[in-house]
Amino acid sequence: MKAISVIDLFAGPGGLAEGFASIRDRSGNPCFDIRLSIEKEESAHRTLELRAFVRSFETPPREYYDYLKGKIDRNSLFSNHKFRSNREHAQREAWHFELSESTHDIVRKRVREALRGADDWVLIGGPPCQAYSLVGRSRMRSSDPSLFERDKRHFLYRQYLRIIADHRPPIFVMENVKGMLSSTIGGKLIFEKILSDLKNPDGKNLRYRVVPFSAPDTLLAYAPEDYIIRAERFGIPQARHRVILCGIREDVDATPGMLAPGAPLSVMHALHGLPALRSRLSGGLDSPAAWHQAVAEGARLVQRKGGQSLRDIASRMAKAATRAASLSDTGGRFIPICTATETPPPIAKNLHDWYRDNRLHGIPNHESRSHMKSDLWRYLFAASYAEVRNMPAKLKDFPEFLLPDHGNAHAAAAGGPFGDRFRVQLRKRPSTTVVSHIAKDGHYYIHPDPAQCRSLSVREAARLQTFPDNYFFEGNRTEQYTQVGNAVPPLLANQIARLVYRCLRPV
Repeated sequence: MKAISVIDLFAGPGGLAEGFASIRDRSGNPCFDIRLSIEKEESAHRTLELRAFVRSFETPPREYYDYLKGKIDRNSLFSNHKFRSNREHAQREAWHFELSESTHDIVRKRVREALRGADDWVLIGGPPCQAYSLVGRSRMRSSDPSLFERDKRHFLYRQYLRIIADHRPPIFVMENVKGMLSSTIGGKLIFEKILSDLKNPDGKNLRYRVVPFSAPDTLLAYAPEDYIIRAERFGIPQARHRVILCGIREDVDATPGMLAPGAPLSVMHALHGLPALRSRLSGGLDSPAAWHQAVAEGARLVQRKGGQSLRDIASRMAKAATRAASLSDTGGRFIPICTATETPPPIAKNLHDWYRDNRLHGIPNHESRSHMKSDLWRYLFAASYAEVRNMPAKLKDFPEFLLPDHGNAHAAAAGGPFGDRFRVQLRKRPSTTVVSHIAKDGHYYIHPDPAQCRSLSVREAARLQTFPDNYFFEGNRTEQYTQVGNAVPPLLANQIARLVYRCLRPV
């Protein structure tokens, strides 16, 4: 049976599309065909294009793995004469373009060309969310209260809306942050306006039912909270809460049903099998010996000055510092490893089957950051505290001599905002939400192993987001982190795609 076409708007690095593209029917054929992914950010577009190239093969060619390992460059991979049709396919699918009021006619034409007359198709995507996020709103209002009201990103969903009105997809899926539900413009909830527009996108006769994936189909009406998907309930090792809307054209006699609960997975489950890395020392002083000396110095400092109340933490820090002496690797673009002996916990087997590519023989995008010596001490303390107390340390739990030397930190330690400025991801719980802010600093994403004394790598963040290990992120490291933080978890998208497929291809 012919695959269902998919158009992806505001695609980011392609997490939502990856979930749709990964589904196969009983004969092993793809259920969905990603026809077009539109993204304006250059590094994310390059990631999209590379993934489109990979998906154009039944199995990735050897040259793709050579590229991941740095044996050949991207131009050599794409210019290989054997892969001409694959390259052209990827360039058609991944479009580096910005959706805006002035470009709508161009987009309309390109979408029409990509669909090639398809009637059964799905529109997916997530308009940029900074204007709706609680943090983004707080920052804009604190700097200039009128800036928030004037932010054009509130209305980027209208570009999505116009595609619906122009091309009438049987089904659409739109994702955004939970803050969309409480965001207001002119004193009115913007979610009510978005929902109303999606139900009647052309303002005339085109009608859609907009339903959630996490509430029963039998409800006559839905509360805004019904549209929130709490990812940790569906086998995702991350407490990511997002609004996901499913629009069904009124003449389509189907409903997607509800997502099925999944096994509760933790950070430990997600990071299983990844090579341990030491962090780097910033300031040009880095070496394994200098790094280990800095870690040991932090452990001795808390032993000497921490007092009786921190004795158990100091003991754990000392043990971690001893283990740290065996770590020398800081990672890189690709780390060769043998995966044959890896055995994840039984509860995480399906997750690791999703991650694993037996031809990869290594891990890409796994490289540690550089940290100041004082931050190494804070990471060592925070991760040791979490191991001993089974809870993350707040700034109020830090000894005075480990606090950053600025007023905000001391105010936070006294009970002010941002008291969780140094946040460890707990081993036995889902991670906190991975967001694009991870690109700016790692303080909110400290690795649970105190011996490693660092923030999460791009690959570790990608594991929490459920990207397969052979999914390579282009750009510099900051751009890679941003892409991962902005993405929809592919394994969650896969579950959503299965529900959508049953609507369009009922058994």
